[in-house]
Amino acid sequence: MEIGQPMPAALTASPAQYTQAQDGEAAVISSDFETFLKMLTAQMENQDPLNPVESTDYAVQLATFSGVEQQVRTNDILEGLGAKLGLMGMSDIAGWVGMEARVAAPVYFDQSPVTIVPNPAVGADETRLVVRNVVGDIVDNAIIPVSSDPIEWAGVDDTGNPLPSGTYSFELISFGNEQVLSSDPVEAYSRITETQNEGGTLWLITESGAKISADSISAIRES
Repeated sequence: MEIGQPMPAALTASPAQYTQAQDGEAAVISSDFETFLKMLTAQMENQDPLNPVESTDYAVQLATFSGVEQQVRTNDILEGLGAKLGLMGMSDIAGWVGMEARVAAPVYFDQSPVTIVPNPAVGADETRLVVRNVVGDIVDNAIIPVSSDPIEWAGVDDTGNPLPSGTYSFELISFGNEQVLSSDPVEAYSRITETQNEGGTLWLITESGAKISADSISAIRES
């Protein structure tokens, strides 16, 4: 290209012409893409007149420009698709509200028996259920069968009187040869009151106020 020769029309077009979407729909360009456009424009305006950029170099840069634009659009489409899939997932679990989920989390006790599902350690010959109230005080400490079968916790103290309504947590201590093998939280059924979607992660809120991820639930049943 000779000094003083007009710039080809394809290279002198305004940036707006490059960012127009087909069919008249404007493309939304990210900040990184806008920075790329500014750098290209600055290069064209400040090139050395005695050593101008070759037309072939501009063609390569314009091709890169188009590639960046298409990548941005693809990313936007994928993000929108991911959001829609997240909403679909939440609509699926919205029907869980009012049902009971089995999860290792505190449970709200309302004077009705609570179903718990212990999981004794391998080799255990004795298991003890420890129940704590919302402030961490032990309100029940009893030996239960060494089994993974569900049992009903009645929610009564040592004298048989009902414990007050509130939030309780369950822990199973497994013994083998009079030695502690493990101490693990016990899964229990808790009523679901709300579902949430945060950043694509599905969460459930239980009656006790516990916030648990949907994939941590091992079972669900009618309330």
